[in-house]
Amino acid sequence: MQKLLSSLGPVCAIIGAQWGDEGKGKVIDLLAEHFDVVARACGGANAGHTIVVNGKKHVFHLLPSGALHPHATVVIGGGLVLHLPTLLEEIRTLREAGIDVLPRLFISEEAHILFEFHKAIDGMLEEQRAAKRGKGIGTTRRGIGPAYMDKAARLGIRMGSLAGDLTAELSLRADMVKRMYGVEVKQAEELQHLSEARALLAGRVVDTVGLLHRLLGEGKMLLIEGAQATLLDLDHGTYPFVTSSSTTAAGALQGLGLPPRCLTSCIGVAKAYCTRVGEGEFLTEVQGPTGDRLRERGGEYGATTGRPRRCGWLHLPDLQRAAQINGYTHWNITKLDVLDEEETIPVGIGVTPEGRLKEEKLPGWKQSTEGITSFEKLPRAAQHYLSFIEKHTGVPVSLIGTGQERGAMIIRG
Repeated sequence: MQKLLSSLGPVCAIIGAQWGDEGKGKVIDLLAEHFDVVARACGGANAGHTIVVNGKKHVFHLLPSGALHPHATVVIGGGLVLHLPTLLEEIRTLREAGIDVLPRLFISEEAHILFEFHKAIDGMLEEQRAAKRGKGIGTTRRGIGPAYMDKAARLGIRMGSLAGDLTAELSLRADMVKRMYGVEVKQAEELQHLSEARALLAGRVVDTVGLLHRLLGEGKMLLIEGAQATLLDLDHGTYPFVTSSSTTAAGALQGLGLPPRCLTSCIGVAKAYCTRVGEGEFLTEVQGPTGDRLRERGGEYGATTGRPRRCGWLHLPDLQRAAQINGYTHWNITKLDVLDEEETIPVGIGVTPEGRLKEEKLPGWKQSTEGITSFEKLPRAAQHYLSFIEKHTGVPVSLIGTGQERGAMIIRG
């Protein structure tokens, strides 16, 4: 572990390489013990990081999952859109579990507030897309897109305004939302949520850009937690079936107000296979018994929505593109054990000029890798599979997940 940590440097970002749900929470939890600050930069409560500690599952939607470590300063950056009831519920849930995150939590005054009416708009827009195109884009209907729409239109309400009286501003927004979307804003409910958040978060909404630069100047180590993943990026993902924020390493730095030169390492997280939620292309998707087997073995149901995930194999060009965009220095390949029962493991290696998928079939290992913590103890075929990823992406596989529990991880220097 010490050799790996020394290779990461003082500012490390953890960024998903696929369509999200890669298992980023586990490596974040593992590394956060060794960092002074954990920060979330972008996105909203459509993200779900799941960590299993001593058999107990913790799901994070807005708080950085590194918040489980009581020594860590916790930062929520300006790139987020915050549904305040969700944030308050996460704070309360952690407190009930014996973890009081509030005294070490700092929320950017530049982050935007996501209201209940954003959820209503999200659902309405998705239904309109489905009626027009025959299908929607698979949004979680958590209001993320409409909140970012308001931000881009300079109509959003930032966390820095939370301390004031927002009654008049909310009334103006209610009139506009009614005219534009036909959505009724429940102003009393929205104001109650604001009041509860104001009471709990007093003193926690600050200039996080200045805070982070001061902490880094003091020699503190920062772990940046990416949300969603590269193939869902608004610019570089499989548009239009993407999220509404920038999910890359560059986007994380932007959301936190940090310069590119400060990033010393970037860990790309990818499953040993691949999953996707919602609509959009998925060249290596498999259905029928094989897809069902991957889904059940991997527990592939959304942490936020409970929706079953579409399952399939790796597509190496996607990993190569994610490595190019983010500048990965290390891979974390998760859920290797899910492939333990496969006789052969197809891997997408490209597309023919006619648009057909090109595959290479690698041998499976047909034995358990669950809980293995040494690379040398993996079956030879499993070692070859990981080396195949390294060879074709040019990025070393430094961390390998072999099960749900916190300690089920192979760490290579």
